Amino acid sequence: MRDQGISEGGLRVGVKGGGCSGLSYNLAIDTEERAGDQVFAVDGVKLFVDTKSFLYLNGSTLDYKDHGLMQRGFEFVNPNSSGSCGCGESFAV
Repeated sequence: MRDQGISEGGLRVGVKGGGCSGLSYNLAIDTEERAGDQVFAVDGVKLFVDTKSFLYLNGSTLDYKDHGLMQRGFEFVNPNSSGSCGCGESFAV
């Protein structure tokens, strides 16, 4: 956000249909909260989660991992997931 000159807003975390397991995670920078959002503040960063996505994400943790050049990015640990695809990009409930 700082690199893009965005001083207000946060990270929108969501779930959308798709992927080989049925649902996939969606991350985007958003400049404002929307009606019905669950809003969390972690280390000075706001996270916005819409109501529908919150049903699938409640209890989840999101972390940034850096295990070298090929294994870098956000990692979801979702207790609601009954399984995921081999690449870890999608999940089922």
